[in-house]
Amino acid sequence: MSGYNLDGFSKLSRSKRFEKLLELGCLTKKDVKLLQGPYPIPVELAENFIENVIGYFPMPFGVATHFVIDNKDYIIPMVVEETSIIAAASKTAKWIKNNGTIITESLGSLSIGQIQIADVKDFNNLKNILEKNKLDLINQANLKVANGLVARGGGVINLEIKKLDNMAIIHVLVDTCEAMGANIINQVCEFLKKPIEQLSLEKVSICILTNLVDTKLVKAKVTLKNLDPNLCLKIEQASRFAEKDPYRAATNNKGVLNGIDPILLATGNDWRAVEAGVHSYASANGKYSSITKWRSKNSGTLVGTLIAPIVVGTVGGVTKLHPMAKMSLQILKISSSKELSKVCAAAGLVQNLGALKALTTEGIIEGHMKLHIKNLVMSINEEEKLNNKESELLSSGLENLLIKTKRVSLQHAKTILTEIRYK
Repeated sequence: MSGYNLDGFSKLSRSKRFEKLLELGCLTKKDVKLLQGPYPIPVELAENFIENVIGYFPMPFGVATHFVIDNKDYIIPMVVEETSIIAAASKTAKWIKNNGTIITESLGSLSIGQIQIADVKDFNNLKNILEKNKLDLINQANLKVANGLVARGGGVINLEIKKLDNMAIIHVLVDTCEAMGANIINQVCEFLKKPIEQLSLEKVSICILTNLVDTKLVKAKVTLKNLDPNLCLKIEQASRFAEKDPYRAATNNKGVLNGIDPILLATGNDWRAVEAGVHSYASANGKYSSITKWRSKNSGTLVGTLIAPIVVGTVGGVTKLHPMAKMSLQILKISSSKELSKVCAAAGLVQNLGALKALTTEGIIEGHMKLHIKNLVMSINEEEKLNNKESELLSSGLENLLIKTKRVSLQHAKTILTEIRYK
């Protein structure tokens, strides 16, 4: 049962939002001081993250509310520049909270490294040698490279081999525990290069992890009840469109990632790796398709699922070094990387539902453009230095135009301002 009451959170002043998050234990007074700015993050810290540092590029940092995942309340930190993402996620999560459930599960725990032998001389001999020496190779890698993972209950678990044209590809399966694990997987593969070459007399070409981790999937499921059966049917029809047509699937999956990427950015995770994995998985059957599926059941019940590789970490990288990433993990109150991947999957599925609901009812433009009006007024203000009355009249004029025409633009805003000043 939900314990957070965040009704009206979006209407609170920034200081009141801080008070609420302090009350819920998501922020400390030190966090609030950091968030109030100017941000006391030394540029010297950035020198440890990237090269040629000249400063920081601030992005809006907000929280999505009303999420109840696996019967646990979450406030979800999001770093994103696109208007309406956090609003849509929060609104849809509240709809689900009042009418259904979000349940998640992990499907596997192993990441994959790849060792390529580009021109294998004798594949069968290589396969036999690998099988005969597999345990010794695994033990060596765990003892000399992945011993830190072993101490935490992980490490190299298995080696598998497959033939691809005239190539041999060895998959190194690793349990990376709470880390995303890219560096350690690459180190393990590089370490195994020499003993594999010595044993097989084959020449290893490259060693690198893969982001298509179909051995470490996460599943999210949303169930809504007592809905309008016609709405359920429309959402199913929209879902089937994305499942069958790659053009639609591309935009559908981008909408899913609208809910996932901002969490990855906020927690200091590699959003590019996750996107690569998601898109590869969406193509795994030979045709690009939706990673979500929605079905209308009897009596106004709607069920949606998402299955995808969302490989994240709560240690390593910048997750423990960047103060904002550390704060984001604190806001989430998560206990493991597995839990973080579940939250990401749930947020992606919720964002997808919000988009499909908008598409099949009022259309995608209306809700988005209502929020876009704020940006238009700000853009005009940069040029024209509006007074309070002009700003209010311009906002009102744009809202009326949106209701009448379903369209607003910067040119419309300039025309309305000219009319206001003329009058």
